[in-house]
Amino acid sequence: MSLRNIQSVWIAAIFSSVVFMSTPTFALTADEIAQRVDARDDGDNGSAVIQMTLIDRQNNTRVRSMKKFQKDFGADSHSVIFFLEPSDVRNTAFLTYDYADSNKDDDQWLYLPALRNTKRIVSSDKSSSFMGSDFSYADMTSRALEDYSYKIAKEDEVNGHKVWIMETVPKTEKVRRETGYDKSYMFVRQDNFVVIRAIHFQTDGKRKYMDVKKLEQIEGIWVATEIEMRTTKDKVTLHTTLMHFNEVKFNQALDDSFFSVRQIERGL
Repeated sequence: MSLRNIQSVWIAAIFSSVVFMSTPTFALTADEIAQRVDARDDGDNGSAVIQMTLIDRQNNTRVRSMKKFQKDFGADSHSVIFFLEPSDVRNTAFLTYDYADSNKDDDQWLYLPALRNTKRIVSSDKSSSFMGSDFSYADMTSRALEDYSYKIAKEDEVNGHKVWIMETVPKTEKVRRETGYDKSYMFVRQDNFVVIRAIHFQTDGKRKYMDVKKLEQIEGIWVATEIEMRTTKDKVTLHTTLMHFNEVKFNQALDDSFFSVRQIERGL
């Protein structure tokens, strides 16, 4: 999950309020809101320690510790995640080149130390689970504005904050296949343009519910420091992932060479 972007969502209440009515008039258009979400300052040269908790349908849990680094390269962004604990995933590393150009596919590599092998994540695998979590490889990059059509479904409130509920639909079959999403509803806070909740309708009939449990300003940057992603089918929760971001810092001294396949094979 990036420092940008990537539950207890009340399914019936949200879904009944999202499936809809006549189109109202808003001060901003859907495209303008999407542009402001995309343009929001997400910091640079960032680092964070992440605790990822995986919870299965029997409520069994697994906890993984990671360290993430992110740096802007012009309009593009590179990020790397090193797994620290437990021992079965230690030294696993994940590298992403997130390109601003929607005509250029994002590059991703996963280093598996047990095999001493670096696997390139191909487009057909990007909708699959990232390291057993409810986040996919596609979720680990930001969305290109040009790849989606946007519509304001309605205005609402979440935890006392006014939001726009934005319907986003992939424009092409390629984007649909890569993300695994037929459409999404994004809950955008009106005061800071942060997506604090989302409902993703997957191509396999499942749904994923993302909820920002904690949003903080760190060095003037809005950061989601607690995120929950929950996968359901027929209103039954199949799996949940909790992400806690700690020791979030920006403006770190990060060399360009740190974001390379050679570095993830070398380790932290």
